[in-house]
Amino acid sequence: MEAITGTSLGVTIGMTVILMGFCAFMTGQAIANTWRPLSQVYPYALLLGATDRFMIYALFEGELLSLSGYIFDTAILFAVLIAAFRVTRVNKMLSQYPWLYERVGPFGFRAREGADV
Repeated sequence: MEAITGTSLGVTIGMTVILMGFCAFMTGQAIANTWRPLSQVYPYALLLGATDRFMIYALFEGELLSLSGYIFDTAILFAVLIAAFRVTRVNKMLSQYPWLYERVGPFGFRAREGADV
């Protein structure tokens, strides 16, 4: 695992999953709450991945220029961003248009029966 991430498992979990994962979650919510398109998630994921690599380098003496570590970290953060975006967008649609849409799981909604959408 250390060969892939460029740092120890504990640092990866602490920095990438917990700290930067929280930042990614909040970023995904902010993008969805301001009605921005899903395409804006991509640059934010890349920036959060770079920030994560720098924090690991600066605080824990990890590899700064580890391409596999950057890809691994960015993939985790991208997944958190997409999940937060989708859950927030679904909740927003259902709270603003309850007569038009109904929930289909945590990540989806559909038009209500008989609703003219």
